[in-house]
Amino acid sequence: MQVQIMRAAIATVLMAISTSAIASNDKLYSVNPGAFIFHAYEPKTDYTQYFDNQYIAVERKLNAQSDYSLSVGTLVNSFSNRCMLLGVRKDWWEKGHWTFKGGYAYAGEFFFSQFSHCGDEGIYRNIKDAVGIGFAPYIYHALQYDFNDHFGLEGGVILPGIVVLSMQFHF
Repeated sequence: MQVQIMRAAIATVLMAISTSAIASNDKLYSVNPGAFIFHAYEPKTDYTQYFDNQYIAVERKLNAQSDYSLSVGTLVNSFSNRCMLLGVRKDWWEKGHWTFKGGYAYAGEFFFSQFSHCGDEGIYRNIKDAVGIGFAPYIYHALQYDFNDHFGLEGGVILPGIVVLSMQFHF
């Protein structure tokens, strides 16, 4: 039931922002509806990876000329626990259809019950034991290729070595 409410809330937010965003040529919004994840640095069979991470995020540029975006999303971490994702994206370099970008995010517990177990295992648990809230800092760098004004593919790495491949819709 809670997952259905979460999905309905995300769909409502996307529909609410898409009406004004589609009418604009500024392409201020992006949606990342999923990702392929592989733990290259310490592969284990019991990690949640490949397409099982249920990642979805929405980004908004600060303004049409800005290199910075704010990002909000959710994912299932390596230990199969749902986490909230709050971050900032910086476009470091752009040339033609290519963009080199960095993402710097909080992935962790949040005050909704769906995110209360994010800090139960791994680095999330280590940080929870130290500061009282379970999270992991995500440092992500990727190269994105935009096929057109509305769709791009990207590949990158979350430090220390989680390979990420994903797509992004811009509007």
